Amino acid sequence: MKAFLTSIVTAALLTVSTGAGAAALKLGVSAGPYGEILEYTAKIAAKEGLKAEVIEFTDWNMPNAALQSGDIDANNFQHQPFLDNQIKQRGYDIVPVAKSIVVPMGIYAKKVQSLADLKEGASVSIPNDPTNGARALFLLAKAGVIGLKDGAGLNTSIADIASNPKKIKLVELDAAQLPRSLDDVDASVITLNYAVLAGLTPKTALVLEDDQSKWHLVWAVRKDRAEDPAIKRFIELYRSAEVRDFINTRFNGTIIPTW
Repeated sequence: MKAFLTSIVTAALLTVSTGAGAAALKLGVSAGPYGEILEYTAKIAAKEGLKAEVIEFTDWNMPNAALQSGDIDANNFQHQPFLDNQIKQRGYDIVPVAKSIVVPMGIYAKKVQSLADLKEGASVSIPNDPTNGARALFLLAKAGVIGLKDGAGLNTSIADIASNPKKIKLVELDAAQLPRSLDDVDASVITLNYAVLAGLTPKTALVLEDDQSKWHLVWAVRKDRAEDPAIKRFIELYRSAEVRDFINTRFNGTIIPTW
């Protein structure tokens, strides 16, 4: 009975927010596949009268600025460390409200068939920016190549390596240079966008992040809109089995749902 009454209340709130003449939700996203997923969800939402307009940005600094100013209602393009950094630097009143997807980082190699084949003193290249550098270290730790100190978090650096049994040499490079480094190093930890541009695929990775990655994308809203029923309903539809199946079929492992 309680669940039934909750459904009635939710439906009533959505009717107020999305009824005839109601303005469409404006949802910010980076251009490309992320936007395609939102567009697919918007078609599902339209069937129950929830209007949504997907607005694509090419500048990664703009979606949060637009959200803060109220030009959009929510965005879905960034992982938590990026959001945390933007809030710290710009004082945004923005909060994450739900997990989104993982665009998996992977460990790739030309010289070895598995990480077990890495010899003592082997070289592994990783991104030199703090966010993706930490992400690479977590993936190497997951693979058992290194060990990290207890309590290592999203700001982990090479200084937080607690064990390195094979004395692996970590080579820090600009993320865009990592695929080219595969001819010179024994393995490389590469973000998917640069891996795909270089002709690499998740299936060729020796190790790949999964849906438990700390670097999953998040849905973000202004703090005063965190309980908005229309936004919450759209995110529920986004995090549905139908959208999950669409992602798995359409993107073939290059994007991983977290639900």
